[in-house]
Amino acid sequence: MPVHTLSATHALARLAEFDTVIDARTEDEYALDHVPGAINWPTLDNQQRIEIGTMYKQVNPFEAKKRGAAISARNIAAHIERHVIDKPRDWKPLVYCWRGGNRSGALATILGAIGFHVTLIEGGYKAWRAALVDALPALAGALSCRVVCGPTGSGKTRLLQALAAQGAQVLDLEALASHRSSVLGHIPGQPQPSQKRFDSLVWDALRGLDPARVVYVESESKKVGNVRVPDALIDAMRASPCIDLRLDDEERVALLLEDYDFFVKDPASFCVRLEALTELRGKEVVSGWIDKVRQGRTPEVVLELLTRHYDPMYAQSIARNFSQFPQALPLALPNRSPQALAAAAQALMASEGASLHPA
Repeated sequence: MPVHTLSATHALARLAEFDTVIDARTEDEYALDHVPGAINWPTLDNQQRIEIGTMYKQVNPFEAKKRGAAISARNIAAHIERHVIDKPRDWKPLVYCWRGGNRSGALATILGAIGFHVTLIEGGYKAWRAALVDALPALAGALSCRVVCGPTGSGKTRLLQALAAQGAQVLDLEALASHRSSVLGHIPGQPQPSQKRFDSLVWDALRGLDPARVVYVESESKKVGNVRVPDALIDAMRASPCIDLRLDDEERVALLLEDYDFFVKDPASFCVRLEALTELRGKEVVSGWIDKVRQGRTPEVVLELLTRHYDPMYAQSIARNFSQFPQALPLALPNRSPQALAAAAQALMASEGASLHPA
């Protein structure tokens, strides 16, 4: 059966039509980013690609192509034996590599010769990435956002989770970025995605949202850890109606100690993170915080971090960047309990319904 090609733009729109999306690049290329839902069948693995590339430059292209073809054929045969033998005749895979050339072409040709309906992304991952970046502004611009604002520790992420549990549409950028969006926000043992991967995760999340329904999102800055929120999305968020979430200081400290329990368990790590604030807060202040942590006075340090560092910076950022914050809907939590957050989520969704369907 002949192999069909599909432009990257059309592949974005028709991704759900395929039974399997196959990335024929190396493991490292796949890890950096890939089409959402794709599985990795390397035509050449990491080491093999290096070896063939070296041969191409140091020996000659013809010898490199012969050697590469032999390795590719063995790898493709192994993929077919492991993953294709049980596939039905009407299985429809979508295949791509870096630029839609030799690696995906070889795999697609063999799958097509078997009799499967195979489609190649024209231009490969490179074209896919360009089409995805071009598609993000329209997706972001179509959203009806409600931005959950509130100082650090007020329970913004927990409120998003409570909203999601009750069926609301939620965009959790911190979850996608694997970061809690502050100097202390790195999660131990959980690396952040690459910028390209983060963009793909955001695109995948946005395409699953219904533009006719409200989307709740947290008031992020332009960067969440080391990754940058797409400009069109941050612009849409900053122009949207806001919710002003509040929680008293004692509850905020307790919430942060729960969410950042690894700092309580590993005070030395907490001290290292605090050192990053030296330039902003001065050596004397940061040294005092570190001494208190070492003395077991971590809750006291967390309170000072909130009132002396995070709160003033957050207030300035919100006032500067979120144009509708002066008209924000106030939402005060009595405490950090799941019951309080569930009630707040329910009240928000009810108020949204009332505004959509006025009496």
